Amino acid sequence: MKQRAPLTLAAVTAALAASCGLAFLTAPAAAPAAGARGAAAARMPVERSVLVCPAPSSSDIADTTYTSLSPATPGPAAGKGAARLATTEGKAVLEPKEPGKPVAATVSGAEAPALTGTAQGALAPGWTAQQTTKVAVGQARGLLGLACTAPGTDFWFPGVSTAKGRQDYVHLTNPDDTVAEVDIKLYGPDGLLKPKPGTPDLVTEVKPHSTTKVWLATLAADAQLPDVTAHVTTRSGRVGASTQIAEDGVGSDWLPASDGPAPSLVLPGIPADATSVRLVAFAPGEDDADLSLKLSGPSGSISPAGKEQLHVKAGMTASLDLGDLTRGEAGSLFLAPADPKKPVPVVAALRVVRGTGAKQEVAFIPASPPAGERATVADNRLDDKATTLTLTASGADAKVRVTASPGTEGGTPAVQELTLKAGTTRAVTPPPAPAGGKGPYALTVETLSGGPVHAARTLALPTDGIPMFTVQTFADDRSRVSVPRAVEDPSILVR
Repeated sequence: MKQRAPLTLAAVTAALAASCGLAFLTAPAAAPAAGARGAAAARMPVERSVLVCPAPSSSDIADTTYTSLSPATPGPAAGKGAARLATTEGKAVLEPKEPGKPVAATVSGAEAPALTGTAQGALAPGWTAQQTTKVAVGQARGLLGLACTAPGTDFWFPGVSTAKGRQDYVHLTNPDDTVAEVDIKLYGPDGLLKPKPGTPDLVTEVKPHSTTKVWLATLAADAQLPDVTAHVTTRSGRVGASTQIAEDGVGSDWLPASDGPAPSLVLPGIPADATSVRLVAFAPGEDDADLSLKLSGPSGSISPAGKEQLHVKAGMTASLDLGDLTRGEAGSLFLAPADPKKPVPVVAALRVVRGTGAKQEVAFIPASPPAGERATVADNRLDDKATTLTLTASGADAKVRVTASPGTEGGTPAVQELTLKAGTTRAVTPPPAPAGGKGPYALTVETLSGGPVHAARTLALPTDGIPMFTVQTFADDRSRVSVPRAVEDPSILVR
């Protein structure tokens, strides 16, 4: 019997915790609502945030920039606040001091460490960190970008590979004081891949305050597959998980975890000059999924000719080559049930290539949640051609505010408001940038009305004719959580 990939209790619990802002963020107690029964929940700033960043590179010629920001939040600050990203040995690398002002640090060579950290008080709401690594030559050459993530218990990575010429590693970072036990399962086009003999129940232990990486090709018995889905779950503890991918002759980058599983997904920020786009999807439940594909561009959404749908068998990985899908206009891919009456949860990601021949570079775009109330991506560059912001209104018309922070070495913030038509994608090049700014800066997207809005940032730093680039998607920073107000008569909470 074919083995399915279940939607685990851990996954459901993690999703509920994340949606309520309770998984890794703590909100202050709300003041009682005088004389009120069942008053609406108060929206309060989080008091503590946790981030982890994997070790960026094993190359001796790698140069890595770490950038961190806590966006300025209107209203009274929640205390003085403190934030610190440090090595797993405890050496501080980044310590933001004030909301709205980014900080940066650079590290060279293969010794760049994994980082873990916390932010508290005024620096906790929306705390963001980014690592950007440039490797100019060699097998792993490329521009590798990744937003540091909150630790969790359940991650999906559609788009990994066990094929010859690919080196795909899952990086696991444990920020806590106890051991984390991690399961990694791989699913190919025919279902669950059998493990190598002698490892039927392989569990990776990640020691407290440490990081480890696992080469995915070593987990499968005699399988060399170009498109695989990895499912990372914890039996105990929690970890930060991201996948680093290097492809011979094409380049390297990070693949973050996909949003979902969900019946409808958005994959934002496909570059205008993409020469190859490949969709990889996986249905983790018991039912097959039939997906409708639409490309959102500046004028609206269209179905790619001859590639309007994708059938994904339950428990199996499916893929579809979309070629030079965008044809000169930046876009986003919409996935939805082909039959709205038969929604089936899926996860998905895109492998995107720019350039041709020996001058290619690869990046990955996972399905992304909406930018929501507020979302930030750090480490944008002041070169007009380096940074492209892509905004997509996947439902109704929307209005957004884009704020550029000061640079890490000074400058004045800049703000721009934009209106988006439903179903369209808009590339903002260049996006707002700090006046008189120096050093990397952060971009914050706020949804003012309508939506939902999905957003992505492309950072392009060409080197020796190679169009090196990386794409990071925006996700709601969950800087505020809903806290139920106290009720006058506690007995009404008892059933």
